Amino acid sequence: MAFSRYQYAWAALLLLLSAVGPFTTLSHAEQKTQLGPWDVHYIAFTSTFLTPDIAKTYGIMRSKFNGVVNISVLDKSTQQAQQAVLVGEASNLLGVVKPLAFKEIKEGDAIYYIAVLPFSDQEQYRINVTINSGTQQATLKFQHKFYAE
Repeated sequence: MAFSRYQYAWAALLLLLSAVGPFTTLSHAEQKTQLGPWDVHYIAFTSTFLTPDIAKTYGIMRSKFNGVVNISVLDKSTQQAQQAVLVGEASNLLGVVKPLAFKEIKEGDAIYYIAVLPFSDQEQYRINVTINSGTQQATLKFQHKFYAE
């Protein structure tokens, strides 16, 4: 089976992240779930795992207190990247809610969405993201604990 451009983009991102240093905080790395007609891939990590050039390219301020939420939406049957509107929020265990402003990034056939989430060391977040394609809607829910490196 041949890899799609999307799969190569994810592999490149994960390779980039793994080349940066030890990843004790990326214990789950990239994750995938099926939501309606989609395979949704998601990952959360500290922005310092990005190289300065990559962070600059995508307008992300590198900080040990900035997390990055990265989501891609693929058609379940064709594995083609899907364009959608993502609206989300993250709430910590104290109930403090922070909105997630997703930015769409296109690289060839790959489309992914990133949002920056400020955090305190060892802060756990419940992340809820509504994915809307105009004809379909689903909600991605996951938790992630961020560590300041």
